[in-house]
Amino acid sequence: MKKSLILLAVSIMLQSVTSQNPLVTHIFTADPTARVYDGKLYVYPSHDIVPPKGTEAPRFCMPDYHLFSLEGGNTWKDYGIILDQNDVPWGAKNSYGMWAPDCIKKGDTYYYYYPAKPTDGSAFRRIGIGTSKSPTGPFKWEASYIKGVSGIDPGLLLDDHGKAYLYFGGGKELFVAPLKDNMKEIAADPIKVEGLPAGYKEGSFCFKKDGKYYFTFAHVFADEGYSIGYAISDNPLGPFVYQGKIMDNISNGTNHHSVVNYKGRWILFYHYWQISGYNKLRSMCADYMEFKKDGTIKKVKPTMRGINSPTIGEEIQVDRHNGIHNAKTAFVGGDEPLGWMVCDTKMMSHVQFNSVDFADGSATKMQARVACGQRIGHFEVRIGNSKGKLIAKFPIEYTGGWSSWETIETPLLEKVTGKQNIVVVFHSDWGSDKAVNLNWLKLIK
Repeated sequence: MKKSLILLAVSIMLQSVTSQNPLVTHIFTADPTARVYDGKLYVYPSHDIVPPKGTEAPRFCMPDYHLFSLEGGNTWKDYGIILDQNDVPWGAKNSYGMWAPDCIKKGDTYYYYYPAKPTDGSAFRRIGIGTSKSPTGPFKWEASYIKGVSGIDPGLLLDDHGKAYLYFGGGKELFVAPLKDNMKEIAADPIKVEGLPAGYKEGSFCFKKDGKYYFTFAHVFADEGYSIGYAISDNPLGPFVYQGKIMDNISNGTNHHSVVNYKGRWILFYHYWQISGYNKLRSMCADYMEFKKDGTIKKVKPTMRGINSPTIGEEIQVDRHNGIHNAKTAFVGGDEPLGWMVCDTKMMSHVQFNSVDFADGSATKMQARVACGQRIGHFEVRIGNSKGKLIAKFPIEYTGGWSSWETIETPLLEKVTGKQNIVVVFHSDWGSDKAVNLNWLKLIK
């Protein structure tokens, strides 16, 4: 591994977990399985790392599992390591192969499913289980893997009447098996998921909507690479009828996903490598997903904006904008945490960011993270559009350079409540010259 890549990873490890897309940037996360429990959104991903020096690790180096929950409208809480590769009771040590997991609730118990390399050499991967009374653990790990199941990417479906199904596999065929009531054993031999197109497939995830079963999966087209496809059936065991893609290939690398309904809106979770620039160090993302009247899915295009609605105390990352005029976005410079910024701002250039949650209106100030090399001017924050109600005004002053960052603060000029679209308008005293680099805004009490 190149030294620069290792330094990149170290830098990311130091960051916070407040983000639009990607959802977290302090560690690399892939294969996100999203679930909603008691109205709260949780994500169970895998974890990419740079291989330790001298380690003969797989091309994807994945040592453990973290889990996350959405706090507020924009902050993802990291609960730390919930299972390390060397704590798998039946697993090979230092195998670095902790691939895509899932976690599902039945009754008052949460069942966490994960693949790992078995010490007995009986398969490439087996699937194990942990149980907990909390969605965040701690989990009690079963002493052995599920008998009769070998493969990767466990995906669980709990049907309306409490019957559970385990989908799994990677290769030309994917499989499904009903589970016994104890959720730890299969009730019948696995069968092939029928009706899928040819080609390599993995990442099984099935959900139910309007009486139909949607079987979604990662699919490799020979001339394109990984995409996310789906098929529909009236039966969780199939056969299914292929419908097409949910998401096209992203830069000819892997993808792995899940689908969840959260607060009345459907969301597609997936991974990308826009932070690292290296497709073995991935970051989980999410975007809204919509259905057509006939029940088919509109294709999802990955965005920087994502799904979050930042609220008081959370960063509004304006580079993940909903519209920009006469300015640009670029990778942030200096000693800032890795991410993006709005730059090349000129007189009357502006950037819009929708669905900022002002909540009960208790915010009295706004902060901005800025860098400026020479110009003097100001920028404004307005409601709705570039000529809307003025709610904040920041001075633009020299900070020491275009990569020298400072946090500045100004009072809010109006009490604002609820979710609002905001527009940042830039003014430079030198007309069209570059005004300021803007990293983020934040509402504070």
